Amino acid sequence: MNFELTKEQAMIQSAVREFAEAEIAPLAAQLDKESRFPIEVFQKMGKLGFLGLPIPEEYGGAGADNISYCLAVEEIGHACGGTGLSYEAHVSLACVPLLLYGTEAQKQTYLTPLASGEGIGSFGLTEPGAGSDAGGTRTTAVLDGDEWVINGNKIYITNGGYAKTVVLTAVTDKENRGISAFIVPTDTPGFSTSKPYDKMGMRASNTVELILENVRVPAENLLGPLNGGFKQFLSTLDGGRVAIAALAVGIARSAFETALGYAKQRHQFGQSISRFQAIQHKLANMAMHIDLARNAVFKAAWLKDQGKPYTLEASYAKLFASEMCTDTCNQAIQILGGNGYMKEYPVERHLRDAKLIEIGEGTSEIQRLVIARQLGC
Repeated sequence: MNFELTKEQAMIQSAVREFAEAEIAPLAAQLDKESRFPIEVFQKMGKLGFLGLPIPEEYGGAGADNISYCLAVEEIGHACGGTGLSYEAHVSLACVPLLLYGTEAQKQTYLTPLASGEGIGSFGLTEPGAGSDAGGTRTTAVLDGDEWVINGNKIYITNGGYAKTVVLTAVTDKENRGISAFIVPTDTPGFSTSKPYDKMGMRASNTVELILENVRVPAENLLGPLNGGFKQFLSTLDGGRVAIAALAVGIARSAFETALGYAKQRHQFGQSISRFQAIQHKLANMAMHIDLARNAVFKAAWLKDQGKPYTLEASYAKLFASEMCTDTCNQAIQILGGNGYMKEYPVERHLRDAKLIEIGEGTSEIQRLVIARQLGC
C-alpha cells in the first residue's frame, strides 16, 4: 500500500496550491463580506484546465484521476470555502453526470464547453418539499412531440445564477414516481433564477432558486434512461460526497494553521499558549483528525479510480470530514479566544463555511442511514 502521491498528483497539487494562494486567498474575506461570486477566478481556472480536471481530454478536460481532483478541491477550499464549494459543484455535480450518462452528442455539446472552461455548470435536485427525501420531487417533465416541457422550482442551487448548463431532475412518471434527469441550457425561454440567497456561510458561492415555467428542451436532452434519474443522482452524490469531504479537509486545515500560528505567538502567564497542555491537546486532536479525514477521502477516491464500489467509503469520508471540519473550526476559535470571534481573523468565517458541509449533498443524518444500509441493517 503506497501512500505517496504520484509525480502527476504532486504536480497538480502544487499548481493548484500556487494558484489558490495567489489568486483566491487574498480575495476570500472580501468575497465573504460582499457575498460575491468570483467569476473572474473561475475564468482563470478554466484557462488553466482546472474546471475539467478529472474529465477525459477528448471532452475538454485534463484527464486527471480522482485523487488529483480531491487534492485540487482541498487546496481551493483551503483558500476560500465558498469558491471551493462552487468548484466542487461544477465538476462533481454538473460535469460528472454528463460524462457518466451522456450520449456522445451530449458530451460534445454540453460537457466539453464546461470542462474546457467556457462556462460553469450546475445541478438541480433539491426542492421546497424534496430535500433529504429526493423521491418527493415535484418538478415535472412532460413529453410534447419532440420536446420535454419542464415546470417546477429547485432551491439552494449552487452556481445557478452563473451556470451555462444545468443538469436537473423531474418527475416523468407520476404513477410510479419515475424521475428522470435533463440537460437544460440556462438561456432557454422560461428558465429564470431568484436573487442569491443571503447565507450564513459559503458566501462566495452563488446559491439561487431555479424557476422553470414551461421550459422546453429537445427530446434528446433527456440524460440517461427514462425514469432512471433516481439511480443517477444517487451515484452522482456518491462522487460529490468524496469531493466535498476534501473541501472539508481544506477548510479545517486552514483553521488549524491559523490556530497553530496564533498559539505559538500568543503569550499568557509568561509563555506562549502553545506550551499549555490544554492547548496542545486541542492542536494534537485537530491535526490528527484532519489527517484521518484526508486518508478517508483518498481511500474513497482511490476506489472510484479503480472502478470499485465506494458508496460506503464516500459516506464515511463525507460524514467524518464534515463533522471534523466544524469541530476543528470551533476549536480554532476557542484557541484564539476573543480574537477568534472577530472578523479580523478568518476562523469565524471558516466555522460559518464548515456548517454547510454537514448539510449539503446529504446531511450527517442521511450519511449514517447510508452507512447502516451498506452494513446490511
